[in-house]
Amino acid sequence: QVQLVESGGGLVQAGGSLRLSCAASGSIFSINAMVWYRQAPGKQRELVAAIRSGGSTNYADSVKGRFTISRDNAKNTVYLQMNSLKPEDTAVYYCAADITARKGTLPSDYWGQGTQVTVSS
Repeated sequence: QVQLVESGGGLVQAGGSLRLSCAASGSIFSINAMVWYRQAPGKQRELVAAIRSGGSTNYADSVKGRFTISRDNAKNTVYLQMNSLKPEDTAVYYCAADITARKGTLPSDYWGQGTQVTVSS
């Protein structure tokens, strides 16, 4: 069984920074893409940033230049460094990962429980 656990959310003033972490644990053979999504009240969930096993990344236009995604493969952990936060960044942030649990099996998507980020003006 695979679990993803996020941490690092909280309340911050506009212009401040937060660092989110998401650690995968359990039966893991390999982790492919790791992704951060967010969902604000009344809005659809949107992709914030993604990082592939080789290290390539992509970002939503709204966060380019402010957020940085990274991963520590030895720790099965993905990070999201969020700088210059804006009130419109307020949302529940979820991590997701494409994980192969056992060698020779197909990968599956796993999700964390979400962590609240609130940016006050």
